[in-house]
Amino acid sequence: MKGHPTLDERASHCFGCGPANPQGLHLSFEIDTTHPEAPTATAHIQLTQLYEGPPGYIHGGIVATLLDESMSKLNRPLSVLAMTRHMEVDYLRPAPLHQPLTLISRHLRREGRKLFHQAELLDSEGAVLARGKGLFVVIDEKLLARTGLTQPQI
Repeated sequence: MKGHPTLDERASHCFGCGPANPQGLHLSFEIDTTHPEAPTATAHIQLTQLYEGPPGYIHGGIVATLLDESMSKLNRPLSVLAMTRHMEVDYLRPAPLHQPLTLISRHLRREGRKLFHQAELLDSEGAVLARGKGLFVVIDEKLLARTGLTQPQI
């Protein structure tokens, strides 16, 4: 391989979406950029007992990971690399294992380098099981240059 690895190559072991991580969640998202200033990301999942917390339900830390990963997928359509700075999770109902669930995230607003996103985990009936709000900070160009990465171009 010549030059620096791409961002996707570097992220191939990501616990949330990396295809090369055998213990990972292997999440795959559909990104809707119909409204470029307010993209959405959607994923359909069904988790096994590997991710269990209370008997029959997804571990709360995994629920938080799902919400964080969903919100992070909004950064690329906004043509930025950004990291989670702060996240709040409201656990509204237990999230069942072995059931089809949906993750939906929305970009809310931008204030300079600060990006505000929201994500929800829904059951098959559309009931909200958990909701997360996240503050993501765009990585400074100088820091990116030191890593060999650049902001994505869409």
